[in-house]
Amino acid sequence: MASDSEEPGVATASPWRGRRAAAAAWCLFDWANSSYPTVIVTFVFAAYFTRGVAESPELGTGQWGAALSISGLVLAVLAPVLGAIADQGGGRKPWIGTFTLIAVAAAIGLWWIEPDPRFILPALLLVAIGNAAFEFGHVFYNAMLADIAPPSHLGRLSGWAGALGYLGGLLCLGLCLVLFVMPEVPLFGLDKSLAEEVRITGPFVGLWFLVFAVPLFVFTREQSRPFKPAGAVRAGLASLWETLRALPRHGQTGRFLIARMLYTDGLNTLFAFGGIYAAGTFGMSFQEILIFGILLNVTAGIGAFGFAWLDDLVGAKTTILVSVAALTLLGAAILVIESRLWFYLLGCAIGIFIGPAQTASRSFMARIAPPDLRAEFFGLYALSGKATAFLGPALVGWVTVMADSQRAGMATILIFFVAGLALLWGIRDPQADGTPFAQQA
Repeated sequence: MASDSEEPGVATASPWRGRRAAAAAWCLFDWANSSYPTVIVTFVFAAYFTRGVAESPELGTGQWGAALSISGLVLAVLAPVLGAIADQGGGRKPWIGTFTLIAVAAAIGLWWIEPDPRFILPALLLVAIGNAAFEFGHVFYNAMLADIAPPSHLGRLSGWAGALGYLGGLLCLGLCLVLFVMPEVPLFGLDKSLAEEVRITGPFVGLWFLVFAVPLFVFTREQSRPFKPAGAVRAGLASLWETLRALPRHGQTGRFLIARMLYTDGLNTLFAFGGIYAAGTFGMSFQEILIFGILLNVTAGIGAFGFAWLDDLVGAKTTILVSVAALTLLGAAILVIESRLWFYLLGCAIGIFIGPAQTASRSFMARIAPPDLRAEFFGLYALSGKATAFLGPALVGWVTVMADSQRAGMATILIFFVAGLALLWGIRDPQADGTPFAQQA
């Protein structure tokens, strides 16, 4: 850990102190699991479902939004509870391992989703289960951050992991393009008339996720108390209840969670519907969507990596404010342009600010969460990212169907960005004076 005399907010005040192998393994897990939202939720399978499985792109958009809303609602309800239970003992890695295996199995199951409306329900069930498992695993993964990095490097390790995650998503997406989608005859002789070159991306993502998750379980250490399920459930629920009761007395923490709830809902909805919007409004093919996804991941990784120093230097709050403000302006611009070239350019510019908005939020929470309640607080953090998760996709889907316009539906995302900015603006930055504002027992 960093010295108590370390000057708050100064990035160069302290050298790295910690196990580098554990830090590298923790970052690599972001590389592993980022393949799931990049390939399945955002680009390849989302576009395949709306254009190849659903009865129409508009109906498919609404159905896809409903599935993601349900999985988000399940996460919002259960994440704080499971986090509180996990804090009672047993460690976080068993929880990460369980949810990783569920997400992997759901991804592999997508191979059997044929381009036929008969497969709408199985596709939506697999996506909802896999997405929920991916998100649950991330709760416990995020809770490990403050145990892996010293306070002086929380922003950088969070940013570096985020950058590595975008790079992993990029490489996985690129391999899907090169090995399966682009070739005249895909690898393994897959039949394009049955969309096998797209369906294979599910098992490919599952294998990718599984293989690169292994180092986290090998190289990271955690001090865990014996875990007795019955006692842990009772103690966890009691702890969560006390924390929730105390939140109104800690207005700054509650305000941050609400602000993050809003702008993260905008981010998640943007990710979920990016490929759908590109396919429906600009008529982009699967190959073009994959190329756009690669460019988006490159710029997002650059942004997460570059802003990581800013996080430790001037504070996570400033990093988040700059990022969300830029997303609002660029998002408004991309809704009015007609040119594919401008869509590519503005989309890449958006990518630069997506990464730091996410990674700075994670480091902000790691700084303010009490050490013995980190999983519980990251459960609340997940709740703040998902409590209205049903609203963003549902609103986009509903407005799209009612207005018969994807542009009108996507415009609703800007509401969440603006509302999040307004709430975040007045929050005190704990890095400014070195005194965290959340110390609930």
